[in-house]
Amino acid sequence: MEHNIISVSGGKDSTALLLLAIERHPDNMQAVFADVGNEHDITYEYVRYLEKATGVKIRWIKADFSQQIERKKAYVIAKWSDKGVPQETITRAVSALVPTGIPFLDLCLWKGRFPSAKAAFCSEELKRNPIIEQVHLPLLEDGNTLYSWQGVRADESRRRAALDELENVGGGLWNYRPILKWTASDCFAMHRKHGIKHNPLYEMGMGRVGCMPCINCRKDELLEISKRFPEAIERIRQWETAVKQASKWGATFFPAPSVDSEWSAKQTIDVVVEWAKTSRGGKQYDFLRVQDNGPICSSLYGLCE
Repeated sequence: MEHNIISVSGGKDSTALLLLAIERHPDNMQAVFADVGNEHDITYEYVRYLEKATGVKIRWIKADFSQQIERKKAYVIAKWSDKGVPQETITRAVSALVPTGIPFLDLCLWKGRFPSAKAAFCSEELKRNPIIEQVHLPLLEDGNTLYSWQGVRADESRRRAALDELENVGGGLWNYRPILKWTASDCFAMHRKHGIKHNPLYEMGMGRVGCMPCINCRKDELLEISKRFPEAIERIRQWETAVKQASKWGATFFPAPSVDSEWSAKQTIDVVVEWAKTSRGGKQYDFLRVQDNGPICSSLYGLCE
């Protein structure tokens, strides 16, 4: 039997993907949302809205890293002293290595670091793997054929532009990317076609929806987050402290925004937020950027007209 599994994130692309699946396979589709624990409450509310507005049940899942954290704690106790790690650091790490139930934070506690542009293990560990383990594998083990619908678009990156629309993974699993050639405008047009509202975050200066902030967050977007959602910055501030305690060397959410010593000396979320307040080059504060709260609606996609 064939099954269509639709990955939903609450963003424009995955919403368009869900609506396309409803058009093509209204009686043979399953929607799944992988909760990474770093989304804004507005996104959680939007996913619930989508379920009601479309009538499609959206299954919520999340990754669990409790076993990995326990194994790391055992390793720290058994091996770190042999590697010359000070006992104070070992004691601190053992105390910090306690699962929180927040997938993103627990992943970073286990890894001892935050993901980055060069080591973007977050998407694989927090979305891809949980969906495979909790949704795909049980169906594949029963001999079914699965089409994993993915809302990726070629104009987002060179890597995505190189992907195929239909990819045979093997074992009865296919990756299907039906909106690969679509634009952002095409996605919002699909919203309008079905009378579905877009995620409100797109009217609040957000270019992407998912983690808040994302490790690939733009400078302007980070500044907007710091103004509108200071609680999101506070959450990352607390997470940086927790992950540093579980690490040998410390860890920060973003890499240093500049090689300039002014920004790299104390590399924290607060330093990067301060950098986001500067003009191009990161040398001088842009007081217009800092003081201007911007319009109530500030969409990068022209959604405010």
